[in-house]
Amino acid sequence: MRNPRLAARYAKSLMGISLEKNQLEQEYADMQWLHAVCASSHDFVNLLRSPIIKADKKQKIVAAVTDCNISPLTTAFLNLMISKGREEVLPEITTAFIDQYKAHKNIHVVKLTSAAPLTDEVKNKIVEQVKKAGNMPNIELQTSVDESLIGGFVLQTGDKLIDASIAYDLKHIARQFDNNDFIYKVR
Repeated sequence: MRNPRLAARYAKSLMGISLEKNQLEQEYADMQWLHAVCASSHDFVNLLRSPIIKADKKQKIVAAVTDCNISPLTTAFLNLMISKGREEVLPEITTAFIDQYKAHKNIHVVKLTSAAPLTDEVKNKIVEQVKKAGNMPNIELQTSVDESLIGGFVLQTGDKLIDASIAYDLKHIARQFDNNDFIYKVR
């Protein structure tokens, strides 16, 4: 992230005005869409960060890309950013806005990594357990598969990590063998 403090300030101001105008959900949808555009198109991000391309050209290109996909408030926000020369921070602003939205709505992101794909039933049981244990009423579950875990899962929410994988257990056992005083070391 190039300038997280600047991105957080812009996201906070957009959050404030969207709350004031009662358009928070629309702005959240717009920021998700812009975040996806920035993540999928390096050319678009390079355009925003280019010092060679003039502001009026950038506004025209951004208007063509976002045509009918974002609200007038988001369009005005983008035009303001471009006129102030802050358009290069757009990818970071979208991320900061999404994070602030989730904090405002008390949505906790839980990352679940498993050795094999999980069924919806298992995912729902894990979400229910996390809700009970962590006192988190709203959970957004992000799942991924990592075969190097061998079995089990890794669960992360915020700064808390639960590693219940076979790979972790095997590493723990290997460390115990390294520190075993009963094994005679020949040298």
